[in-house]
Amino acid sequence: MSGEYFVLDGALALAIPTKQGQSMVVESTAGFEHLLEWESFDNEGESWFKGTFEKNSGAYFDGTDKAVGLRLQQIFQAAQTLNAQFLRDVEPFKVSTHLDFPKNWGLGTSSTLIHNIAQWATVDPFELLEMTFGGSGYDIACAAAKQAITFYKTPVPHYEEVFFDPIFKSQLYFVYLTKKQDSRDGIARYRSLVKEKETLIQDITAITKAMLNTLRLSDFEQLIREHEAIVSATLNLPRAKRLFFKDFWGEIKSLGAWGGDFVLVTSEKSEAETKKYFNDKGFDVCLNYEDLAL
Repeated sequence: MSGEYFVLDGALALAIPTKQGQSMVVESTAGFEHLLEWESFDNEGESWFKGTFEKNSGAYFDGTDKAVGLRLQQIFQAAQTLNAQFLRDVEPFKVSTHLDFPKNWGLGTSSTLIHNIAQWATVDPFELLEMTFGGSGYDIACAAAKQAITFYKTPVPHYEEVFFDPIFKSQLYFVYLTKKQDSRDGIARYRSLVKEKETLIQDITAITKAMLNTLRLSDFEQLIREHEAIVSATLNLPRAKRLFFKDFWGEIKSLGAWGGDFVLVTSEKSEAETKKYFNDKGFDVCLNYEDLAL
């Protein structure tokens, strides 16, 4: 909800877990005792990756997508670095993961995977993230949280659950921009452009704290404008509102990596009018705040 990019350098971020997540089932199975079988299913129950791994080493053996297989290999081997006993059982394993949301939505396929594997391997999920995908770790904190959190990293992750239940939540929506963004690309751009950031970090932190205590939609919209202006000027990127929704009556805030995934939308007009506006623009996924936010 706030703090994107600047959370990497100590800004306070506000984040909200989604109702939709990813589950993982680990079971022993009859088969070659040196192999680990893996299968990933999307929210429709369709298999989108299937592979086998050498169990003791975590090495990728064969599968339907080499890039995915090698990424899992990296995670397994990082987990073994943190816990030498992980995967060194005598029994063969069969693992399946199941998404509650479309894979291209960018709601945390990777972060929930890291969280689940860390639980299985009994290792610190933040350490596992640092050794694999990188990033601030706010999404890892969300994977375990039961309500909104504030998060900061200086240099290790700190988070706490907070109360965030805006009285104007019926006037908040999430719209999917249809373009899955790679957070690592956004982070690289941020790192290359931002040198002097102490004042900006303080400003973002102040906005996050204000968001927690805002009682009026108009005040919340002003905080969105301030936050968007900081990130836009810092990254030299246009706001999503300027790119796609210049004539929209409410406010629009990018979430996560700029340029894709979801945006947060405010609207004082009816739900029907709001959703019609975005549908007419070609954006069919417009969710009520409570459809997504835990």
